[in-house]
Amino acid sequence: MNHLVKIAILEPSIIIRSGIVSVLHRMNGVRMDIFEIADIAQLKSSLNREKPDLLILNPSVWNIFPLQQLRKEVSNPQMKCVALQNSLTDNITLKAYDEIISIYDSADQISEKLTKLIFEPEKENKPESLTFREKEIIACVIKGLTNKQIADKLHLSSHTVISHRRNISTKLQIHSTAGLTIYAIVNKLVNLDEI
Repeated sequence: MNHLVKIAILEPSIIIRSGIVSVLHRMNGVRMDIFEIADIAQLKSSLNREKPDLLILNPSVWNIFPLQQLRKEVSNPQMKCVALQNSLTDNITLKAYDEIISIYDSADQISEKLTKLIFEPEKENKPESLTFREKEIIACVIKGLTNKQIADKLHLSSHTVISHRRNISTKLQIHSTAGLTIYAIVNKLVNLDEI
């Protein structure tokens, strides 16, 4: 392959970083430019300067920023993010990543996952399907109900409503009531006369 793939590795441990670099160098058919980031303070400046195609990072250490926001801040929306898992991490966090590799994966498994990620054609990002309850909550939100009013109407706690709203925003990548209104109308979750 003639295409050069730029890979950034964000990991505080020199041993783990070196191991990942060693595995990456074993990958056949991939020309790589690998750079390491040991300190999160260097993250954004390094990503802005280098514009990597792939960012490998440990979500349990660096789970302090949403990946979509990071891609936007470093002007690199196509950057793929790979979770380097060396401890238990919740599934919601891992869903944000394009791929997951583990320190327990073999070199062949890591190579296979990364090769597939690098050379797989871009998939159209389809939002995850909403649950029935989430659709109910969207309908209530666009009717102007507060979290407490929604909780009372649906016999839920306010905390549960807030969690559902957070999940809806994550799934749809819509963060405003106006955006949810348009989504609900287009997807026939409500009728115009209900708003």
